[in-house]
Amino acid sequence: MVRRALLLLFLIAVCFAGDNLTPDEPLLDASDATLISSGDKFELGFFSPDPTSPNRYVGIWFYNMAPQTVVWVANRRTPVVGRSGNLSVTSAGMLILSDGNSTIWSSSGSPALANPVARLLDTGNFVVGETGSSGSPTWQSFDLPTDTLLPGMQIGINLTSGRRANLTAWRTAVDPSPGDFVMGVDWRGVPQMVVWRGTQPYWRAGPSNGLYLSGAPQMYTENLVDYQYTIDGRDFLLGYTLRNPSITTRITLNYSGLNQIQTWVDGSQAWNVRGYVPLDPCDYYGTCGPYGVCYPNTSPLCQCLPGFHPENEHNWDLLRDWSDGCLRNTNLDCRNGTDGFFKQSGVKLPDTSTAELYESINLDECETRCLSNCSCAAYASANISSGGSGCIIWTAAPTDIKCFSDSGSGQDLYIRLAAADMIAISESSKSNRGRQAMIISVSCAGIFLAALVASVLLIRKMRRSTANPTSSDLFFYSTISSHNNRGSLREGQEIAVKRLSKTSAQGADEFKNEVMLIAKLQHRNLVRLLGCCIQAGERILMYEYMPHGSLDTFLFDIENRLLADWQTRYNIIVGIARGLLYLHHDSRYRIIHRDLKLSNILLDKDLTPKISDFGMARIFGGDEMMGNTTKVVGTYGYMSPEYAMDGIFSIKSDVFSFGVIMLEILWSLWKEDKALELVDDSLAQSFPINEVLACIKVGLLCVQERPEDRPTMSSVLLMLSSDASMLPEPKPPGFVVTKEPSETDTSTSKGDSLTRNHLSITVLDGR
Repeated sequence: MVRRALLLLFLIAVCFAGDNLTPDEPLLDASDATLISSGDKFELGFFSPDPTSPNRYVGIWFYNMAPQTVVWVANRRTPVVGRSGNLSVTSAGMLILSDGNSTIWSSSGSPALANPVARLLDTGNFVVGETGSSGSPTWQSFDLPTDTLLPGMQIGINLTSGRRANLTAWRTAVDPSPGDFVMGVDWRGVPQMVVWRGTQPYWRAGPSNGLYLSGAPQMYTENLVDYQYTIDGRDFLLGYTLRNPSITTRITLNYSGLNQIQTWVDGSQAWNVRGYVPLDPCDYYGTCGPYGVCYPNTSPLCQCLPGFHPENEHNWDLLRDWSDGCLRNTNLDCRNGTDGFFKQSGVKLPDTSTAELYESINLDECETRCLSNCSCAAYASANISSGGSGCIIWTAAPTDIKCFSDSGSGQDLYIRLAAADMIAISESSKSNRGRQAMIISVSCAGIFLAALVASVLLIRKMRRSTANPTSSDLFFYSTISSHNNRGSLREGQEIAVKRLSKTSAQGADEFKNEVMLIAKLQHRNLVRLLGCCIQAGERILMYEYMPHGSLDTFLFDIENRLLADWQTRYNIIVGIARGLLYLHHDSRYRIIHRDLKLSNILLDKDLTPKISDFGMARIFGGDEMMGNTTKVVGTYGYMSPEYAMDGIFSIKSDVFSFGVIMLEILWSLWKEDKALELVDDSLAQSFPINEVLACIKVGLLCVQERPEDRPTMSSVLLMLSSDASMLPEPKPPGFVVTKEPSETDTSTSKGDSLTRNHLSITVLDGR
């Protein structure tokens, strides 16, 4: 009896362990014990990211926050199977995680302590030190980050101690083992932050320029944080502090390679994304190859720097494969000293892994040094802060250059050119500076202006062609008249041909709208327009060829469905979400698609989804958030109630359509404890249950009746990687209320325009 009482008292003491562990007080998973920091900021304990799995992990998460947000995992490589986990601190000050039979994980490298204690701090740091001591801990979790950077943490490299601290993404949303994506420091050349996918660079945050990491200015907006750098000959460390400590903030690297800065507001249901990378196709490493510049808001994305030409014209112009980059028009003349420099403004500095840093010289001295080195290809300032000095010199072909559309972002890059090319540039710009090393400034704003002018000219040409049907625009009708739905240009590029019938509901305005919109938008999840023709009464669009066709054909064809395993479907859902996020938030324009449906999602050879058909899309400008129309266009089953009934459309209208698409992809309904019984049979047992449940729940959240109840696409992407049990419960889905048609009303076929007087449809009937 006494032993049972003592055991009960022991378990009670463990369950209410406060914020610390001592050698006499272990943490037992079986007792559901946790540590809670003194200020109720963070909690440490055992958890299961996948409720259907017996795997248990020791982790730290934000206290009293739903959904649970884990920021650190101890045993991410080796889970405890079952509830036998025991976390303790030894009498020498080492943390030990065991399953009762063997050691699963332990802290290492800690010196022996006389009276050790492990404590969870309000910063989220789990530390081991001497009881009562205010000195530095002998071990801390901040030295071993997982996928989250908290205020006060640092990632980077210390070559003196040999310590490297990286962010490593989870394998999946419910598997915390190390995934494919790692963010850390590339120490070669000039240190820079890089995200690798496996062993290959995925995107670069770039070197520090004294103000921010040059390749990710969007992560430094809104005055949320102050970034702190430790940069010297042996260290390159990055951390941050909060400008407003009351705003809960985190920086994460998720399992899809997305690096985000997020904030949480009390009472909210999801994290708010305040900045992320990669932002656009130009952020992916090496998109335009050596001496190529990537412009995210122009088509094509890539251009050669002035004085250069594509190495492979066929791949560059026709296949849109720019990876080979560009070559010089004229070789450099180092011996006679006739070379000069061209200034490209507003760019993300090239890959610095082969560059050299000179800390104490200014730009003029840097130019002189570059000219004296026959291998020097370019240079730039190393520090653009007030009073900054130093320069970076590239002795190999500069690559991975992006031109920022925001005039306040980016830096000046000075590209070395032969005198003949400098003269050609000077003559074409009618500018002669009268010095041997001329510096010509061409900003990204100028490139965008040129693209805008080209767009205006295209509109004028289209108007002229309508008035004069014997003329041609972009392509002659005879060039493509032999192609029905698919063909190839003379150069061999496969194309998809969309020929509108002369009685099509898509009129000239919608056709022009689609051409102009797609020409302005560039994203990997939007279809790419290659050309158009308006001639002899014909309206023809030519797209990149999508070998797997539209999503409806793919999903509802018995043979194709066998290819659509869970991971494929999940990737398609995420891809569509990213495309919509770009349209709603990240492009230069706020675009409302208004006709999102399965047949308007195309699949390329890798089953990457591409949103298409922008004939009905609308552009919102400035702070405009909502529109109204008396002519409702779209497709039955995908329309949101407020749009179908009252002609009101917004980004939440597209969110509703996306929710219908999600549920069609899953082909299931939400019923408590029975959802998985209704999952498409073709998925068999190849899916992680939590991801399926999360997708079903997110789909239902998207089709809620009230627009304000539906999440934004940024929240959708976050919730897709969250625990389904932690997501908010969806309210009843939206159904259109019946309105009696008048005697003069006529029925409207799928896809046609419809007025607001005769609707009697259930909006979840997607197909």
